[in-house]
Parts: sequence; C-alpha cells; structure tokens
Amino acid sequence: MNINVNDTRNLTMLIDFYELTMSSGYFANGMGEKEAVFDMFFRKIPDDGGFAIAAGLEQLIVYLKNIRFDRQDIEYLRSKGAFSEEFLDYLAHFKFSCDVWSVPEGTPIFPNEPIVVVRGPVIQAQMIETMVLLTINHQSLVATKANRMVRAAQGRSIMEFGSRRAQGYDAAILGARAAFIGGCDATACAIVDRDYAVPAVGTMAHSWVQAFDSEYEAFKKYAEIYPDSCTLLVDTYNVLHSGVPNAIRVFDEVLAPRGIRPKGIRIDSGDIAYLSKRARVMLDEAGYPDVGIVASNSLDEYLIRDLLLQGAQITSFGVGENLITSKSTPVFGGVYKLAAIESGGRLVPKIKVSESIEKITVPDFKKLYRFYSRENGKAMADYITTFDETVDDSRPLEIFDPIATWKRKVISDFYAKELLVPIFQKGECVYDCPSLRQIQAYCKEQVDHLWDEVTRFENPHRYYVDISPKLWGIKNDLLREAGYQK
Repeated sequence: MNINVNDTRNLTMLIDFYELTMSSGYFANGMGEKEAVFDMFFRKIPDDGGFAIAAGLEQLIVYLKNIRFDRQDIEYLRSKGAFSEEFLDYLAHFKFSCDVWSVPEGTPIFPNEPIVVVRGPVIQAQMIETMVLLTINHQSLVATKANRMVRAAQGRSIMEFGSRRAQGYDAAILGARAAFIGGCDATACAIVDRDYAVPAVGTMAHSWVQAFDSEYEAFKKYAEIYPDSCTLLVDTYNVLHSGVPNAIRVFDEVLAPRGIRPKGIRIDSGDIAYLSKRARVMLDEAGYPDVGIVASNSLDEYLIRDLLLQGAQITSFGVGENLITSKSTPVFGGVYKLAAIESGGRLVPKIKVSESIEKITVPDFKKLYRFYSRENGKAMADYITTFDETVDDSRPLEIFDPIATWKRKVISDFYAKELLVPIFQKGECVYDCPSLRQIQAYCKEQVDHLWDEVTRFENPHRYYVDISPKLWGIKNDLLREAGYQK
C-alpha cells in the first residue's frame, strides 16, 4: 500500500454528529450489535457524462484500519452531556468488526449501483458513513473529471496543476492522486510525488522571467542551471515577438553547443490555438521540430477538445482549477443508505421511498455484476442481484429496465464479472491495494471496455444498470407495503 500522509492523524472524529446520536440511541435500545447492511451509491454522473470513475478506496481502508476514540475524543463527547457513561465506555473500547466490499479503484461506475457495501453491527456501520462518503465522493469526482480531460486530449499528456486552487491541502494532495487514477501523468505538487510517486513537474513562473533584466537573460540562466529539463515560459511579454525568439536563441547558444535537446516551451495566456500554430512553425524552421509546446490557463475538457479541433499544436496540457475542484460539477453526490437490518435472526430488506423516483433505493444485501461481450469485450450492462444469487453466463439471460419494465432484452455470448470485492472481513483488511500505476492502468483498460457511445461528452448513451427479477420483486413488495402500489 502507498504511504498516506494522513496515517499519523486520528480522523475518527471526522464524523457528522448525528452518527453519534444515532449510535448512542442504538446502544441505549439494545440494538448496537444488530446486524445491518448499508450501501454507498450515487445518483447522477458529473457533467452529464456517461460514466464516473471510482476512487478513494485506499484512504477509506487506512481510515477503517485506524478507527479509535482516544481520551481527548471521549472527554469532548462527555462535555456535550448527550451520551451515557456506558456508551462512552463502549467508544473507548471500540474495535471495527464489519465486513466491507467495494469496487476497485479505477472502475467505471454508474448511478444507483452499490459502490461500497458495509455489513456488520449497526452502530459501526452507521458510524463510518461520513468518511465512506468523504473519501469516495471526493476522489471519484476528481478522477472522473481527469478522465474526461485525458480523453479530450487524444493521447497528449495531461498534467495536474491544481494545488493552489484546491479547497484545502488534503484536497490538493488526494485530488492529485485521483487525477492520476483518471489518467493524468504528472502533477505540480511535490508532496504527491514524495508520497504517491506521481511524477512532479514544473519549470518557472512569470516571476522568474520578470526577476531578470531581460527575458533572454532569464531564459539563459534557467537553461544553464537545468539543461536537461529546459522548458521555457514564453508569454510573459509577447509570445511571438520576444518569447519564442528568445527561447530559440537560448536553445541555439546554450543547449545546442552541449549536444542537448530542449524539452519545450509553455504558453499560459492569449489565443493558444493561434499562438501554438505560429510557435510550431518558428520552432520547426529553427531546427526544433521535436520541442514540445505546453498549454495551460484555465483549461477544461471542452477547451482542450476545441483547441485540437482548431489545429492547435499542443503536445501537453497543464490543467488546474477546473480539474482539482471539478469546477463545472463540484459535487459527486454519493449517498449511504440502509439496505437491510437483522430481525428475528435474518436480514430484512429495507427501502427508502420518495416521491422522486430516482431517490427510491434498491433494498437488500446485494451483489453487482458487469456483463461483457465475448465477441469484442465491450461492457454490455451492469446487473444487481441479491447476495445469494448467481449469474449463469453459459446461457442467454433476459434483462429489463427496472423502471420501464417493458424494455427488455435477451443477451447471450457474454461473461459475467462480480465487481464488488472483499475489503474487510470481521474488521480485518483482506485486500492488498495495488500500486497507483496499476490502478491507473486498470482504469484505462476498463474505460476501453466501454462503447464510444457511452464515453462521448454530449448526450452519451445511457448505460443500463438492471436488477434481477428476484430483487425487483422484493423492491415492489416493499413499495406496496408502503402504499405506493396496489
């Protein structure tokens, strides 16, 4: 497992207060050890996209491994006057003992399917809600945005430049981690390189150029100090009239005599499409066709796509605020809902009902499958079943839309893969976290399994998440009991 900069902090009290009041209530009513099942899922894909990317599991694992209420926590809770000494003693000796399943980081995910499933004593399963949502929501949001930008760049490098715009230092660090999962290949943040081995990159700011008597001198000094990684920022004064010509002059005078090829130039303002095309001509004519052109300046996936459609000669992009904050859709919106609870020695399915169809939950303890075509490997649909069901992928299967049930399709020649994998068993971690590079590679592989119609930006094809007939029957019985069906 990678080193986590939060390992030394006790984050147990990063918890919504009502988790504690409910847990105390369960304890007072003798329900504390009653077994419950909770699901985390989300309802809407950011930016109206076709899919999202799961991320944040590693940080959730670290949190769950280290839950403890220390003396300071207990004293604080005692000062609130809301909790019995018996409950405080329970917290002082708290030991996590739930089972947890999750989809692996980097997996494409879709609305209303379980991403994380927790089963165990209701007090414990309830108490971890805040951190389950915090860790998965934040990193899934950024990984999803990063993947959109990476796909827009059509094979060109995307570098994460968002530290100074992130909403706090944890968001900067873990956001950069999530961006790497989504497909970015570098970060501007040094601590992310140190702790997560995401390559840190960066050369100079406009202040470096301004600090010297001339742009040429600033470029020359930088090239002398960093000859093997020389990328020059050419838009401090005038890109075409001074920036690029001075960069070429320094390449000729400082690097060429030493047999060193420069790495690139960076444009951070102006009409990047026009400037990059003109700069490309100038560099080529000067004998530097291999020198890259980096573009930055408030880019997002749509600007990246448009720049390339306009013929911009960009080899890599530095993306900051629109990535690290997912500015266009800054909330992932995952929720954590009770799906079943023990009664009479068995798990009883529970449903949350709403006048809004999209807010009606899928009850019961569940499994999640993904169906892939044996012909081309493309993902065909996701399928939610009760935990005791299995899918026989050796024979055709009829699937149907759980809302518009008349929409039915028989699929064949497919193979089924369970997406939820065991993470904790009785409170013990049984999952070996892959390296961040392995997660990134897995993410790319899994996105490649999606049809182009699902990955397009505008009006993507809706990927179907269906439920088994047994699960559909359980849901409808509960709706009927709640008075919503006759």
